[in-house]
Amino acid sequence: MFEKLQQKWKVGGLQLVLILCTFAIGGSLTGYIARELMPSLQIGAGWLWIVVYIVLVTLIWPLAVLLISFPFGQYRFFTNYLKKIGRRMGLVKSKQLAGMALHSDNTKEQGIPIVNIAIFASGAGSNAQKIIQYLTLPPTSLHGEGRTLNSRVALIVCNSPKAGILDTARQENIPTLILDKDKFLHGNGYADELKAAGINFIVLAGFLWKLPVSLIKEYPGHIINIHPALLPQYGGNGMYGRFVHQAVLDNKEKESGITIHYVDELYDHGAIIFQATCPVLENDTADTLAQRVQLLEHAHYPATVESVIGLLAKA
Repeated sequence: MFEKLQQKWKVGGLQLVLILCTFAIGGSLTGYIARELMPSLQIGAGWLWIVVYIVLVTLIWPLAVLLISFPFGQYRFFTNYLKKIGRRMGLVKSKQLAGMALHSDNTKEQGIPIVNIAIFASGAGSNAQKIIQYLTLPPTSLHGEGRTLNSRVALIVCNSPKAGILDTARQENIPTLILDKDKFLHGNGYADELKAAGINFIVLAGFLWKLPVSLIKEYPGHIINIHPALLPQYGGNGMYGRFVHQAVLDNKEKESGITIHYVDELYDHGAIIFQATCPVLENDTADTLAQRVQLLEHAHYPATVESVIGLLAKA
């Protein structure tokens, strides 16, 4: 049961314990406060007392768990959790993209221009998670000058309504856009929706559909992708995930790695921005090699995203 909760909430073992403690103590505090308040309402025992008590508990519980979440360091989790409940009950409007305008190109926050990033992902989105985490850290600089741009993930775009990245989006309170394949491939790639949401930059993170030319033309030089091999080898249609790693092993390569590149009209073809390598070991399988390559992805992709955006802003 605990493993299922960890997977559902995308948390580690320690955080799960803290969350469960918050639930337990918050629930106890809710019951205590409600019982203390009931005598002051002077309602006799009966069905009305039960109804009022239930209403009180319902109103007090969110406040109680938020209060308890502070000392346990789980305030962010519970604010997102309560918003999710509110959306299901129709009390909070969903942040599913529906013509909703976010910050535009020229918006500034504390004098720092804001760059809104859309991450396209098809699966669990581990790279997307790392980018989100990186960009929510306090402003830092790769060059010691202080961050000159406020880059943030403003939209998660996905082609599967069951993809794990959507759980991350809900937890982080990031709007989502679910793509219809026919509209995406034969329209303008949802460029109108992206522009309406103020998106300035697109990051592909395990997105399996080929971008239509119309979308690439709307964002020239502002779309990047990461590939789990050293391009130009092992790229192209159908070369993703373990297919790439197995091809590297079959050819008895001595090293593999990652390639971060700009996206153009061809699969895995755009100009290379950054590469990092790792050794291919004698006893490697596609899965063990994938784990080593993924470490490189998580280590380099978020910083490279920020670096590329910074360079574009200076151009």
